[in-house]
Amino acid sequence: MRRLPLFLVVGLVALAIAVPVSGGLLGFGASPSAVPAPSEQAVAQPSSAPTGPAPASRETPVPTDPPETPAPRPVFADVAIVPVAHFRSTRTSTDREEVEAVLAGRSTRYRALELVERDADAILAALDMARPAESRHLILAKDAKTLKRHLAKNRKRLAIIRADEVTAGVRALAWGKRSLFGVDRVRDAANWRLFAHLADADRDGRDAFDPTTTWTMFAGGDVLLDRGVHQTITIRGKGEDFPFDGGFAEITGHTCCSGFGHPVPTMRRTGGKGAMRDLMKGADIAIANFENPAPNTFRWHTSGVVFSADRRNLEGLVRAGLDYVSIANNHIGDAGRNGILQTIRNLDRVGLQHSGAGKDLKAARKPAILEANGTTVAILGYDAIARYYNAGKGRPGNAPLSRKNVKQDVAKAREAGADVVIVFPHWGVEYRATPFTGQQRLARQIIDAGADMVIGNHAHWAGAMEVYKGKPIWYALGNFVFDQTWSEPTMEGMTLELTFRGSELVQAKMRPHIILDKAQPNFLDERGDGKIVMGQVYEASKGILPW
Repeated sequence: MRRLPLFLVVGLVALAIAVPVSGGLLGFGASPSAVPAPSEQAVAQPSSAPTGPAPASRETPVPTDPPETPAPRPVFADVAIVPVAHFRSTRTSTDREEVEAVLAGRSTRYRALELVERDADAILAALDMARPAESRHLILAKDAKTLKRHLAKNRKRLAIIRADEVTAGVRALAWGKRSLFGVDRVRDAANWRLFAHLADADRDGRDAFDPTTTWTMFAGGDVLLDRGVHQTITIRGKGEDFPFDGGFAEITGHTCCSGFGHPVPTMRRTGGKGAMRDLMKGADIAIANFENPAPNTFRWHTSGVVFSADRRNLEGLVRAGLDYVSIANNHIGDAGRNGILQTIRNLDRVGLQHSGAGKDLKAARKPAILEANGTTVAILGYDAIARYYNAGKGRPGNAPLSRKNVKQDVAKAREAGADVVIVFPHWGVEYRATPFTGQQRLARQIIDAGADMVIGNHAHWAGAMEVYKGKPIWYALGNFVFDQTWSEPTMEGMTLELTFRGSELVQAKMRPHIILDKAQPNFLDERGDGKIVMGQVYEASKGILPW
């Protein structure tokens, strides 16, 4: 067989390699019909285009989205839930039967039940209830913040929320006879009876509710151990424990008139002896204003406005559960400057902490430091009334109230590790419930200075409550243990029962009382006779209390 010339063989092989086709090379099993039609771009290329490897594309590569991460499945848990109502509600508890009545439109107390939408079905299921077909009595809020805002405007609405969403702007109710807040609260979650199986939704950084982290404070107003109080406990022989043995009382009528021309109430005890003492002793911290010195030499004043206390009666304050008294007031110097020093030593002797007065200005401005369930509480006392008793360099006296002093002292308390700072001022106008402009301005400056709370006294009337930048201000709590029985406002006052969760105030309950036998405060029913003094407080709080 005749062979092809070498140059012809090489040319044919080169031609075969240079012409690729789909599925193979032309001449090696591929048919012409398998060759795809050239693209428009290929047709536009000049015939003189260089051969060899194709140049890299200049087009921007299209980014591809990463595969979507599936959303985490919600974690469900049994979460403590709590019934709540308007802050000013006089109700203390509710139960399943009442909730059922509200949803059915049968309740005379509440017109509707409000729930957070994400939790509604689970909460109803926990109560063994279904969402009603008629929704007129069931309100759904988008979140707890919205619900609480609604509640602040509607006193005829009941709500149920997660326990960790309870704040001081609502009234937490007991479920039956058990409560998660207050002195008589459940301390162990296992003893709470109201749980719902809820998704672990965003809590704005808040931890799940743990009742072991809560603590309580009791706060009372002015305490006097002279004049009519001394007459009751010593001259009449009632004893130094008598002022704090009060229970409950009611007003039976009024007589006219006192020596000052005022109608005064007539009262009777209705039981519960020792309820006041139980509240004080049950609180983790109990505080009040001590409206007299307790010098070594006591003199009983049967009248007038110069006071002193028998130091032997201080033991009664301690046995009642008081942990702290403010001695910054316009009577602390009534026994002289040496009497201030003696008072401090006598308080120290019985273990009763104090602040607001000292051997000099530096000591007078030093806070009292108390501990409650792992929380450090600093209390600063100041007086704005008796400048003639102010402390100075080397001079015993009380701490003068000023914006500068408060700002410096609050900062020092924080540096010393205080989690909660309470300012306890003696200020205002006697026998007036509404703060004057300068007093209110100073109150707000105290909050701006970093204080968490203000609890004032001196008016001898229960006064206004304000909330400024989310912080509470009580201008005056009125008389607590006092002998001013010449008018109803001076015979009545209020005590505070505060619940904290760590450093956060989560509940604030004001409890009205009336003083019997010139010495003994007894609780009044908030829904009955207590409305008088509480009405006085709320009237004075118009425009400054959002709750």
